[in-house]
Amino acid sequence: MKNIKLIVGLANPIIKYNKTRHNVGSWFVQNLARFYNQILRKNKKFLGYTGFFFSNFKKKVYLFIPNVFMNINARSIMLFSKFYQIALNEILVVHDELDLNPGKVRLKLGFGHNGHNGIRNIIDMFPEKSSFLRIQIGIGRPHQKEKVSDFVLSSPFPEEKFLIEKSICNAINMVHSLINS
Repeated sequence: MKNIKLIVGLANPIIKYNKTRHNVGSWFVQNLARFYNQILRKNKKFLGYTGFFFSNFKKKVYLFIPNVFMNINARSIMLFSKFYQIALNEILVVHDELDLNPGKVRLKLGFGHNGHNGIRNIIDMFPEKSSFLRIQIGIGRPHQKEKVSDFVLSSPFPEEKFLIEKSICNAINMVHSLINS
């Protein structure tokens, strides 16, 4: 994790979709920014919200939330990473995960998308085809498979939101430990 230079929280446009399950990645980055007493600012050049913090090793770690739709987020991530010369394997991507129950978190190094359109777009758009690190935050899965789109674009129930927020806190502690060890 010491080579992580950029942490991206996948999301749909913040204003309209902020409270939906699909924006769990942005919830993580917003909370991580608060953890490090940083403010995310809207950045038109990169089509998203940006910030940064310094690790205990005085290394700058950028924070980014694309403010475009999930299935085209790689465009804004590429703009950011090209400007700061950050390779795909130096990016930590945080996103919602249907195959994990709310409250569960998984750190994953790999290259598959498992049906996640935001991850699929990153894999398709980045020229380097290398593994990259992800934090998957569980949101659970709807009972009816055909309802996935409605499910991810709706707000979690209060008990689910509590578990998701708890998992975000655990993931922040994990990232803090990994970046600073």
